[in-house]
Amino acid sequence: MSRPAALLIVTAVWATIYLPALGSLEIKGEEGRRILPAVAMLESGNYIVPKVGSAAYFSKPPLINWLVAASFEIFGQRNEWTARLPSALCVIAVAVAFVTVARASLRPTGSVLAALIWLTNFGMIEKGRLIEIESIYVSLCGLAIIFWFSFWEQNKSPWLVWIPASIFLGLGLLAKGPMHLLFFYAIVLSVVWRAKDARILFHPAHLAGIAVMLGIFAAWAVPFAQTTTAKLAMFKWSRQFSGRLSGEDFKFSSWILNIPRSLGYFLPWLLLLPCLPNAKFSSERKIDIVRALSWGIAIPLLVVDLVPGALPRYTMPLLAPACLLCAEVLTAEEVAWPKLFGGKNFSTQDRQRIVTAFVVVTCICISAYAVALVPKLRARQKLKTIAMQIDAAVPHAERLYALDPDYQPFLFYTRSELAYASEIGDLPLDANYVLVQPEKEKEVEESVLWTPRRAHRVLALTDYRHRSIILLRID
Repeated sequence: MSRPAALLIVTAVWATIYLPALGSLEIKGEEGRRILPAVAMLESGNYIVPKVGSAAYFSKPPLINWLVAASFEIFGQRNEWTARLPSALCVIAVAVAFVTVARASLRPTGSVLAALIWLTNFGMIEKGRLIEIESIYVSLCGLAIIFWFSFWEQNKSPWLVWIPASIFLGLGLLAKGPMHLLFFYAIVLSVVWRAKDARILFHPAHLAGIAVMLGIFAAWAVPFAQTTTAKLAMFKWSRQFSGRLSGEDFKFSSWILNIPRSLGYFLPWLLLLPCLPNAKFSSERKIDIVRALSWGIAIPLLVVDLVPGALPRYTMPLLAPACLLCAEVLTAEEVAWPKLFGGKNFSTQDRQRIVTAFVVVTCICISAYAVALVPKLRARQKLKTIAMQIDAAVPHAERLYALDPDYQPFLFYTRSELAYASEIGDLPLDANYVLVQPEKEKEVEESVLWTPRRAHRVLALTDYRHRSIILLRID
């Protein structure tokens, strides 16, 4: 298959799976924590310290917020589609890397198979249609692994092996921190160990790559460290990390399912991995690579999933090497089913038919979801309903003030110009409408800040998280 044909097929599959109804449903889950800081960045011009409401948001570095803000600016619209598009674009970037960068090492057929497997596994479909950190973070880690593995396997210059991969690793630091380095180096160490090529680790290009990676992170971290919020952020980051290791929120019923759920992200392609022990390769180098990928995936998956505070999604960076491994198996000279399934030869034609069937069924299911299910889900939207009630109570020309609102995703949908305030004293004397949390209501109602005017309740609303917000009018 030619490279243009491969790109056309991969792009068509991506568009069929990731674009239908991408912006049809309101934001959910943690999407608001990626979108609201982007809106605040555009309005304030502060791209160093992300904010949710009136408070700085420290849980994650700001790359995802930058991407959402850039999408809003490029398309000139702030809606669900422009917010989620960066995730979908990161997914297609990895697929394109498979059919271009990895083409020489996987061969044309293998590179297309790897791309299709990447696009159609459950994990990427779930995350790639939302503006979530995993879609971007996992894609960046995948790009780093693809570039490193492909250039190493092709015996390219060590500088080409390390530097491009380090750029993506640096961007990964800006997406979620250093966790992806565990998975990247698990693959690298497994490969160089099996190939007896440890000298590549000590080449000056590796050190230069580390410098590039840290330099990319420092471009944001240094100015952030100079802000007054840096110490609090460091405390929260260290607290978050130590909490994961100590298992503060440990639940045995969830922990015991970590490994099955992690494996579930690679469905339906996980069903083909039992063929791995029966795959035969004519090249010893290829055998070493397959074994290295197997160990490089299995060890970090077990280690991470067995940590008391771990969640299955933490292992999602292993999806890209799993796609490499599955593509290697599907293009092996000879493959047989396990004896449990009859032990028959798994011919090349049968492999191609199964891959085609998986891809076609996935595309049909997503299309059916977009046509049949999305309209019903839209009728149940809750955030937009809350925003509409607020808009109905607040005149269009009025500015709406949110007093220490915490995380309120419905604020993305309010029509009125929105301004945040941390304390009552920060509210202006001409304020007419204020959103408050229940614990602040009495304090605002009794405030003499607006004498002789007084605040009184107009609306009391409860969202899908059972969190309440109250609209006060000052008159």
